[in-house]
Amino acid sequence: MPDTPGAPRTPDRAGCEAEADAAREAVVQAALGRLDLDTKARLLAGQDLWSLPGVAHIGLSSLVMSDGPIGVRGARWSADDTSIALPSPTALAASWDPALARRAGTLLAQEARRKGVHVLLAPTVNLHRSPLGGRHFEAYSEDPYLTGRIGAGYVSGVQSGGVGATVKHFVANDAETERFTVDNLVPDRALRELYLAPFEFIVGAARPWALMTAYNAVNGPTMTEHHRLVNEVLRGEWGFDGVNVSDWLAARSTVGGITGGLDLAMPGPDTVYGEALAAAVRTGEVPEATVDAAVRNVLRLAARVGLLAGAAPVVPASALPAEVDGEALAREIARRSFVLLRNENATLPLRDPAGIALIGAAARDARVLGGGSATVFPPHVVSPLDGLVAQLPAGRVTYAIGADPSDELAPAEKGFALRARCRDAAGEVIGEARLPNGHLQWTDDDLPEGVTPERLHSVEILGTLTPRESGEHPFGTRGAGGLTLTVAGQVVFDGVQPPEEETDAFGAVFGPPVERGTVALTRGETVDVSLRYVLPERTKGPLWGVVFTLVHLEPRRDADELIAEAVAVARAAEAAVVVVATTDRVESEGFDRTDLRLPGRQDDLVRAVAAVNPRTVVVVNSGSPVELPWREEAAAVLVSWFPGQEAGAALADVLLGAEEPGGRLPTTWGGLQDAPVTDVTPKNGELLYDEGVFIGYRAWDKAGASPSYPFGHGLGYTSWAYESLEVEGTSVTVGVRNTGARPGREVVQVYLAPAAAESVPPRPARWLAGFAGVTAAPGETARVTIDLPARAFEVWDEEGGRWRRVTGRYEVRAGRSIEDIRLGAPVTV
Repeated sequence: MPDTPGAPRTPDRAGCEAEADAAREAVVQAALGRLDLDTKARLLAGQDLWSLPGVAHIGLSSLVMSDGPIGVRGARWSADDTSIALPSPTALAASWDPALARRAGTLLAQEARRKGVHVLLAPTVNLHRSPLGGRHFEAYSEDPYLTGRIGAGYVSGVQSGGVGATVKHFVANDAETERFTVDNLVPDRALRELYLAPFEFIVGAARPWALMTAYNAVNGPTMTEHHRLVNEVLRGEWGFDGVNVSDWLAARSTVGGITGGLDLAMPGPDTVYGEALAAAVRTGEVPEATVDAAVRNVLRLAARVGLLAGAAPVVPASALPAEVDGEALAREIARRSFVLLRNENATLPLRDPAGIALIGAAARDARVLGGGSATVFPPHVVSPLDGLVAQLPAGRVTYAIGADPSDELAPAEKGFALRARCRDAAGEVIGEARLPNGHLQWTDDDLPEGVTPERLHSVEILGTLTPRESGEHPFGTRGAGGLTLTVAGQVVFDGVQPPEEETDAFGAVFGPPVERGTVALTRGETVDVSLRYVLPERTKGPLWGVVFTLVHLEPRRDADELIAEAVAVARAAEAAVVVVATTDRVESEGFDRTDLRLPGRQDDLVRAVAAVNPRTVVVVNSGSPVELPWREEAAAVLVSWFPGQEAGAALADVLLGAEEPGGRLPTTWGGLQDAPVTDVTPKNGELLYDEGVFIGYRAWDKAGASPSYPFGHGLGYTSWAYESLEVEGTSVTVGVRNTGARPGREVVQVYLAPAAAESVPPRPARWLAGFAGVTAAPGETARVTIDLPARAFEVWDEEGGRWRRVTGRYEVRAGRSIEDIRLGAPVTV
C-alpha cells in the first residue's frame, strides 16, 4: 500500500479556514489601529535574543522563537531543559517520506509548546549545490522537488500543533564562506527552477507562517533588502502572508529593510528598527503604511499562535494532535533514514552473531547532531556500543577504538560531572548551574537565577573527571579572556587569551581550542577539575554573552598501534562493524569543507579490518557525503547520517535485522575530484553560480561522470520487481511486487526525460518528477499512482520573465534510483 501524507484540504475545510482567517484578520486590523508609531517600530525590533515584546493594551502577549530543526532548544541555551534530538535533516530527507516529515514536525510542535515556544526557526530548505557546503546536514537534498515535498510535510506537522514554522534561508544560502557579505550571482533560470523552487512549493502546499531571509545578497541586493524577491515574488506572485524575519544580525539598513519587505529585525532590541525606524517615518524616508504592513504581518502571526486577545488560534487546544512518543519517533526516523549503499553476499542483517567486533571512536561516542544553531541537549544518547550491547547476549560485543577521527581537543564531556559557579567582583558566589559538558554559552536570558550581567565578574566551570583511560590527558581552553585551568590540584594554565579576528560569529563560538598542557591520570580514579574565566569589560551590542570552554582529549596513542588492536579484535570475530565519522571541525555552521575525506586514519582502519574479516560492515556517521575509497573492500556500507539521540538503538535494530534500512540517498555521493560543482569561495565578494541549472545529479549527467552512489540509491533487506507502468495524461501508475522473503518498503521514483532534439533551452538529461513509498509482504503486489506536477514540464523563460510549458515528447521512467531504472513509457504534452 502507498504512504499516506495526511488529510487533504477539502472544499468545505478550505471554506471554514477562509472564514476563520477573515475573523482573525479583523481582530488584527483593529489591534493595529490602536498602536502608535513608536510601539509599532518597537514591535518590529524584538525585545531580546529570542522574543518579541508584548503590548498589554491590545492584548498582545510576548512571542517566543527558538532554533531547530532537529529539536527545540527553547529560549535558553541550557542543559537544564533537555530537548528531544531527532536525526539530521539529511536523514529525514533520506526517508523520502513527507508523511514521516509531518510526524517529525508534530513532535517538534509538542516540544515547542512544552518549552513555551511559539515559532520554530526551521526548516532549512537550501540546496546541496556543492558537496563542500559545511551546513548541508541541516538542509535536505540537492533536488528542489524532494526538498519541497519533505519541507512541506515538516511545516504542516509543526503548524498542525499550533506552532509557527519558519522556512529558511531565503534564498541561495547554499554555502558558509563569507556568508554575511557574499553576493551570489545566480542566473534567473537557475534561481527559479532550483533555489526558489522549494520555497515556492512549501508556500503553496503548507502555508508557512514565517520565513527567514538570509545573510547573503543575490544579484546585488542583500536578502534582507531584496524588494524584488520578497515583495514581488514571495508576497506578490506566491501570496505569502506570513512574517519575514531576518537571520540573526542580518538586517543592516532601516530604510532598505522595511522597504525591501523585512518585517522583523532580530535579535532585539538594538537593531536597525525600533527608534531608528520611527525616526525614518517622521523624517519622511519611510511611509507609515509600510510599517503598518509589517506590523500587520507580526500581529497575524501572533493571532495564529494564540497570542492576540480576541483572535482564535489556528489550532485550538481541543484540536491539537495526540501526544507523540519522542524517543520512539526518533528511533523510527533514524532506522528509516539509514541508507544501505552496499550489501555483498547478504552480509546484513547479522543474524544472531556469535561475536561482533565493534570498532571506531564514534562507535563509543556517536556524533548524533551537527554543530552550530542546530545544537540541542538531548536527555540521553544511545551510542552504537550501547545499542548493540543492549540487544545481544553478554559477551557478544568486543570494542576497540581503532582510530580517532580527530586529535583536537573537544568540549569536556565523557567522564566529567560539571557545574558552573558565578561570582561577583568581591568573590562572593551569586549563582550556580548544571552543565552537560565543558562548553558554556550564556546570554542575558541564560544566566542562573539571581545572576545579572552587571554583578557577574567571573564564572568557574568545576567538577570532576573519572578517566576512561590511563595516561597523559591533554587539557585546554577555548575563548578569549582571563583563564585559570586547574586539574587534580595542578595549575595547567593561568593567563589571558586575546581575542582572535573572526568573520563568522559561529567561528568565534565554536572555533579551535588551545591546548594548555597534559596531566597524568589513572583510569577510574576521580580527580577535580576547574576552569575559571574572568569576563572582559562588557560592550554594548545585541549578542552580549559569556562564552568559553573547558576542552579535553583522551590520551593520545600511536595510530598504528590502535589499528593493530582493532585488526586483532576483528580477526577473532564473526563480523566486524566499523563506525567512521566526521567531526564538528569538518561539518558545522560557520565554515565550508575543504575536502570530502574522512578525518584521521579512518580510511586506513577500514582497509585493515576488511583485509582480515570478510564480513566487515562500515557505518558512515556523517551528515553529508564523504569519500569512501575502500567501498569495494567492505562487505556492507551503511550511511547513518547524524542519527539523533536514539542512534545506537536504531542501528542495532537494522544491523541485527529487526528492521530494514529504509533510506535512499537524497544527494549524490562521489569523489571531490569528479564532483561537478566545487566552488564555494567568493572572489572579490562574489560567488558565480555559473553552472546554471546543473547541480547534483543533473550536473553528474551533463559531465558524463559516474558517482560512487547515485541519487535515490538505497538497498533494503528484500527485493522488488517492477511489473507495470501505465501513463494516463500526466498520471503514472506503477505496479511493484515484493520478490523477497520478508516485508519491506520500496520508494518508487519517477523521472522525466525530454527527447534530446526538443530540449531547448538546454535542460538536464532527466529530473525527479514524483515519488511514493509502498509497503508489501513477501509475494504481494502494490500499485501506486503518482501525479506529475505541471512544473515538471516547465522552464523559466528568462527573456519573457515567466514560466513556459515545454511541449513535445518525454519519457517517463520508474525505478529504484536515477541509475536503476526498471520501466519506461513515452508521454507527449
